[in-house]
Amino acid sequence: MDEEEVEVIDESVKCVIREVIVEEHSDSGGSSDSASLSDEEIVKKEKPKHAITPEYWHIQKLIKYLKTGNPAATVVILCCLKDHDLTTGVNQQAIQEIGGLEILINLLETTDLKCKLGALGVLTELAQNEDIRRALADLGGIDLLVKNLTEPARDLKILVAETIYNVAQIKKARIEVRKCGGIPKLVDLLDVKEEYLTTPEEKLSPDEQELVNIAKAAVRALWSVSKTKKNVRVMMNSGSVPLLARLLKSVHMSVVVPTTGTISQCADDINYQLAIQTEGMVVDIVKHLSAEEYPALRRYCAETIFKCAENSITRDMVRKSGGLDPLVNMARNPKTKEDKPLLAAVTGAIWKSAISPENVQRFDQLKTVEILVKLLENVEEDEDVLSNVVGALHECLKFEHNRSTLRRAEGIPHLVNLLNYTYVPLLVNVPKVLKESAEDESSMRIIEELDGVRLIWSLLKNDSPKVQASAAWSLVPCIKYATDSGEMVRCFVGGLELLVNLLKSPDIHVLAGVCAAIAEVATDIENLAVITDYGVIPMLVNLVETENVELREPLAKAIAYCCAWGSNCKMFGRQGNYKIITAKKTMLGAITPLVQYMADSDPNVHRTTALALFHLSQNAFNCVTMHESGVVPFLLKAISSTDHKLQDAAAGCLANIRKLALEAETVHLIRRKPTSTSEDDTTTVTTEA
Repeated sequence: MDEEEVEVIDESVKCVIREVIVEEHSDSGGSSDSASLSDEEIVKKEKPKHAITPEYWHIQKLIKYLKTGNPAATVVILCCLKDHDLTTGVNQQAIQEIGGLEILINLLETTDLKCKLGALGVLTELAQNEDIRRALADLGGIDLLVKNLTEPARDLKILVAETIYNVAQIKKARIEVRKCGGIPKLVDLLDVKEEYLTTPEEKLSPDEQELVNIAKAAVRALWSVSKTKKNVRVMMNSGSVPLLARLLKSVHMSVVVPTTGTISQCADDINYQLAIQTEGMVVDIVKHLSAEEYPALRRYCAETIFKCAENSITRDMVRKSGGLDPLVNMARNPKTKEDKPLLAAVTGAIWKSAISPENVQRFDQLKTVEILVKLLENVEEDEDVLSNVVGALHECLKFEHNRSTLRRAEGIPHLVNLLNYTYVPLLVNVPKVLKESAEDESSMRIIEELDGVRLIWSLLKNDSPKVQASAAWSLVPCIKYATDSGEMVRCFVGGLELLVNLLKSPDIHVLAGVCAAIAEVATDIENLAVITDYGVIPMLVNLVETENVELREPLAKAIAYCCAWGSNCKMFGRQGNYKIITAKKTMLGAITPLVQYMADSDPNVHRTTALALFHLSQNAFNCVTMHESGVVPFLLKAISSTDHKLQDAAAGCLANIRKLALEAETVHLIRRKPTSTSEDDTTTVTTEA
């Protein structure tokens, strides 16, 4: 470029600046008719959403000059735009109404680096507004942003990634980033030498610092992009896992925080959970749990553990890395209670970690049950926190000694009170804890006094199948260990009818829980008579051909105990007189399908099935059906079992079949009389009784 061209550019820049200053001065001092006329041309006819300020007119004039300026003038105008607060609504409105977004997006297609940098500097700030994010996506700005990720200029890459971070907060933009191929390009930017990541910032050269900043901006962009499940899979296929694992070891917290945020969001995907485990990220995640000066970092780490600890290997890694202690310490800390998202993540991580018995042993040493009960005392606590706390208590109460610990900590009244809530995940977990507590006699008395059984029963009306299943299973020990369970159940108006009607549920888990509850209800003869009148027998027979092992065990138990009333035993097995026709098939009796249960591999199914067959064998017709169905070999094998209940039931069933066979043989011999022959006549005469 020669001296004359430089002089021309400088002169044009000066003219632009001079005009802007002069017009800004005229706006502040007063407006002439011509000025107001020009303003009317700039502003749309619609009434602006925000109060008009002098800055509004100034920004619109800058945009007007931006349309006609040369590259040098464009850069100056963009710098002037950045001097304004572009995060305020009125300034954003000024740019949108005059078509400034279209101009800024078009500048991304230029070859002038300074123009691109200036435009991106403005767009990065504007993209903090949701409406502008949508406008950028609608105007095709995402494609241009992604294309600029391949430019060699590092400062340009940083600004593009930061803009994507802001724009990708909306779903449409995230989808566009994936469709434009932006995810692999962002993943490539994460590839920074571990040496730079583990060196303190003050010891890095400017060039090395710039590379770290590129990785930081890229991981922030991926943080936003990873909110969409399909994007997470693309990230994984692009090789993001080892790169994120490397960033996680960084000493730069500005890199670590968005990295853990990204990992936390990706951890929803089961494949990513396995990748986090295999890449050894758990150790670094546990280490960052102790970073007290970064609450957001601790929260993302706890959320990752919460999501990944469904896997037993991950739970063991958390324990071996020393992750249980900081989790409990955070739950104990009063400051954590003020940060609800952090508390929810911490209690969730404790819940999932407690699935392993070894982890519960450490939690017991840290007096975790008492700490969790303290969190239940606040009735205004966040529902997610309460749900996680109750879930953790359920895992801890699987150990008998913790049931008394919960009772001594006065946690049962708080749990019963939670049954009045409407939050579904909470209502799924609370009955599970009360189910474990009901196994303890003293705890059961407290539940009865607080009318907890009635509240649990009322959850059977809930629309959620998960709540219904949880409540049904919880009723099993409550009915079994109640002081006068028969009378208590009859006091619940409409309770038995509600329970029987749930046998029509399409959900297997609900059916299993209801069958288990019916088995306990049927131990009281009066209640058995009531549920028989409600049609429990045909409903149970309608379920016998299930292939689900979870349902088979309680179903067989329910059939066993329902045989004790009237002609129920006969109805379960009568093929000729008792026939159920469904939409898909015709099913005759329950005996033959039950015999097939004995071929199952689950010993619990064997036990309850043998019990059911024993009770059904009280009817002679059923014995014949059992024998014809080939039950004898299964019963003979069951007699040799080490399970005494299975032995007794199988032996009892065989005894009934054998008794019937002996009686039939005796009758047959009595009815058969000896034949008489005459010396003169060879005709044999047989007389039958």
